[in-house]
Amino acid sequence: MIEIVFETHATTEDNEAGRATGWLPGRLSATGRAQAAALGVRRRADGIDAVFCSDLHRAVETAEIAFDGPGVPVLYDWRLRECDYGKDNGMPVAELHAHRAEHLEVPYPDGESWVEATDRVGRFLADLPSRWEGQRVVVIGHVATRWGLDRFLGGAGLAELESADFAWQPGWEYRLGA
Repeated sequence: MIEIVFETHATTEDNEAGRATGWLPGRLSATGRAQAAALGVRRRADGIDAVFCSDLHRAVETAEIAFDGPGVPVLYDWRLRECDYGKDNGMPVAELHAHRAEHLEVPYPDGESWVEATDRVGRFLADLPSRWEGQRVVVIGHVATRWGLDRFLGGAGLAELESADFAWQPGWEYRLGA
């Protein structure tokens, strides 16, 4: 069994401006930098063996602040990225969310669907046991990352996830394997 702690990337300038960053890099705001530091305080003594992180800048910046220095390895993985909204990357969140249900299976123009985005997370999960069995890891990512965890480890359907409130909290716990 692998214990997985999911943490979202910290608040970005785009979050504060109401923009859906998607595959754009994004940058943490002052609030986000403080949240990332708090994440480090919260998780450093939590028995974490490794940190897996989306390679998008806002997640990388979160991990660098939270887990700065020697100790826990931080590994970047593109499969943990947010959904690629294609031409809609960077659009207002309210506008994107108004049509999100239309893209559960149908890709955004020049982007991907939520099925494709969460399938990436499923492939990441399939690779974890080869090296991390019996370990406790942190995963830093995005909405698509959490939906992938909920889909593959919690049995949730995408329609159910799309209609639910994301309801931020300081970490979600999952178990992979027996």
